Amino acid sequence: MLNTATDRNVTLYAIIAAFGGFVFGLDIVNLSGAIRFVSSQFELNEVQIGLVGSSAIIGVLIALLFTGPLCDWLGRRAVLLVIASLYSLSSIISATAISFEMLVFGRMIGGLAFASLTVSAMYIGEIAPKEKRGSFVGIQQLMIAIGTLVAFLVNYFLVQAMDTSSWLNNENIWRVMLGSELVANVIWVSALLIIPRSPRWLLKKGFVDEARDVLARTISSDEIETTVSEVKESLDEDGKNGLKEQIGILFSKRMVWVLAIAIVYAITQGASGMNAVNAFAPQVFEQVGMGLKDTFKQTIGIGLIGVIGAVLSIMFIEKIGRRLLTIGGLVLIVIAHGLSWYSFSTATYNLDEAAIVAIEEQGVDASKLSQFVGTVYDTDVALKADLSQVYDLKEIPLVSGTIINETITINATFVLIGIFLFLGAFFLTIGPIMWVVFSEIFANNVRAVAIPFVALIQSISAVAIQQLFPWQLKNMGAADIFFSYGLVALVGGVILFFILPETKGKSLEEIEDQLVKS
Repeated sequence: MLNTATDRNVTLYAIIAAFGGFVFGLDIVNLSGAIRFVSSQFELNEVQIGLVGSSAIIGVLIALLFTGPLCDWLGRRAVLLVIASLYSLSSIISATAISFEMLVFGRMIGGLAFASLTVSAMYIGEIAPKEKRGSFVGIQQLMIAIGTLVAFLVNYFLVQAMDTSSWLNNENIWRVMLGSELVANVIWVSALLIIPRSPRWLLKKGFVDEARDVLARTISSDEIETTVSEVKESLDEDGKNGLKEQIGILFSKRMVWVLAIAIVYAITQGASGMNAVNAFAPQVFEQVGMGLKDTFKQTIGIGLIGVIGAVLSIMFIEKIGRRLLTIGGLVLIVIAHGLSWYSFSTATYNLDEAAIVAIEEQGVDASKLSQFVGTVYDTDVALKADLSQVYDLKEIPLVSGTIINETITINATFVLIGIFLFLGAFFLTIGPIMWVVFSEIFANNVRAVAIPFVALIQSISAVAIQQLFPWQLKNMGAADIFFSYGLVALVGGVILFFILPETKGKSLEEIEDQLVKS
């Protein structure tokens, strides 16, 4: 068993390494609050809105090409420091952007925060004891959840303050939202200076004494020499391979099974809808028929569910295991998206005289809608098509929510249950567990290349979902969007049911022996 001191040390190191998750959560949610104001100010179309929303993930696609080699060369801690420093620059550029292009550039640099998730999962997996590794890696998802909750709260209170503030308005509120991240970035940079380097990286580089010193702070003393021997044996057997050799091993025949598990998990997690729901949360609730302030109020529920789900995941991952939580979570996600799909597919939108009066009372110029009075729309796509004929790109982001709110007839309860069930299942299961699985299934000699590679796969699927969401919302409608997310979860769940092994309670070297050498 671990003693109190080592427990405290590993917890502290894991929290600091995973603080990039907090920053990532802040960033993606701050953007979700800012996006309607940004799109109004810069008069963006659906493709441009999607690009703003997904540009951070595009940035990470670039960053992940270099993350693996840098982790091997500089070490995990050093790479986290570089990422944290550059992310501070991203916050400044984003908050002071004077054009759409400048904002996209700042957001792309911000993709580095997501790259930190791969590095921190790698780092935590290498310092945590095997019997608690899943819980410690799960801290990363908890930090993301806390970051999203904090950002949802800040955004809500900022929107509320616009009614009484003499300086806060539609033109600058988004700058405050994006600029607030700088405080967290400075804290992260400072905290990273106190964590040690990864013991497995130190052993790979020949710093045996320093590795023993780190292990003495993170595992019980009677396990130090055994761990050193296991890691050195693994490294000696596989050789101290360079980048080219690591890539060759990663894509060799003996790694096919491991890669299949990781790639299916990455695509399923990335394409099941979380990034779209988080990045465009107010717009999602807007489709149910909520006004501006109500949409921001509901997003606080997203943050709370995320925190609760992440805490439960940390509590149960070592008891229930990775496999059962993954399959169970995907079943719940399919049910959740099914509820949302059914509700949106049966919704109608009635633009009658009473709706026109209610829209006017909300401060929206409804005279432009006079030609459509008496129309009942079967889909949100048809309604938005008519709205786009009479409102310009500056007006649409600010008026569409009110118009939907006053015309829609929908089973909103089913939608809310579906959205919150999806969020709870994601944060409890596939959200954190994917990183745990990634940190466990790859061998020592390829981990620095393998984790960034599969994170790249996850990012590609996530960026596709996030980039397409605004266009899909206008052209496909909310029902078809949630149907597609549910289909991804269903297919991914079936495949993982047959190929995902259980890895709880095993050392990294034991897992390597089971998956790669059997």
